[in-house]
Order: sequence, then structure tokens, then C-alpha cells
Amino acid sequence: MANYALRVPDSLLAYARKVAEEEHVSMNQFFVTAIAEKVSALKTEAYFRERQNRGDLAGFDAWLDASPAAEPTAGDAIEGG
Repeated sequence: MANYALRVPDSLLAYARKVAEEEHVSMNQFFVTAIAEKVSALKTEAYFRERQNRGDLAGFDAWLDASPAAEPTAGDAIEGG
């Protein structure tokens, strides 16, 4: 495990301290969790962006066109649609 000195504005530190106290966690745990959440959000965004770039709209349209024109299975119909 590594140590990292972090400079935090006083107002943000005070708020973080209050939230950590309310959540009954240490400041260290609060900061580690916050960093993990941010990293996860950025990685998720990158994953979906990469998936979007691999998408093939023409292929998707062809797949939809090849799908049978059948009535929905009982219980799968959109109400009011």
C-alpha cells in the first residue's frame, strides 16, 4: 500500500470530515472510497464509449429487418402502445 500527501481546500475537507463522521468511516476510508468510485465511473464511461465505437448501426438495422414480425408474447405487450 502506498501513501500520498493530498492538499484539500479547508471547506472541502470540513465537508468530507462531516460526511465521513456521518457514515461512521475514517477519513482514509472515505477518501479511498471516493477515489475508487471516481475511477470506476471513468472506466465505465470509457468502456461504453469503446462499445459505442464498435457498434454497427447498419448491421443492427439488418438484424432488426430480419426479425420476424410477430405479435408480442402474452404479457410482453406495451400497455397503451
